[in-house]
Amino acid sequence: MGRLGRTLRLTHVDGSLSPSQREVLATIVRRGPLRLSELAAEEGLNPTMLSRILSHLESTKFVTRRPDEADARVVHLAPTEAGRALWEEIRNERTDALLYALGKLSADERRTIERALPVLETLVESLRNRNL
Repeated sequence: MGRLGRTLRLTHVDGSLSPSQREVLATIVRRGPLRLSELAAEEGLNPTMLSRILSHLESTKFVTRRPDEADARVVHLAPTEAGRALWEEIRNERTDALLYALGKLSADERRTIERALPVLETLVESLRNRNL
């Protein structure tokens, strides 16, 4: 599963973002707007690395940061339209790559994967709940 995930993360190779930057952008697009602390917890990145990633995403105009109106110590992150569009392109490329690979499998192999999906979802949820 790890190799599959890494391979799919590398499908978008235009060079504008590193794999880590793409994953952080994906989280902000899927869950944003969200707090900086929520993003750090979700991505499991140290503050220094996350700060570097966010600086790049801001400089490329894919993400905006804004302080909380009630508490200036809190930072909210949101994707820009350009960030959403880029993530859509990345997601489409990953989907196309996965569809291509699935097309190379036999019908029996595809059914095996289909039957395994609910179990894999349960694993993901168990791991997420463990980390809460």
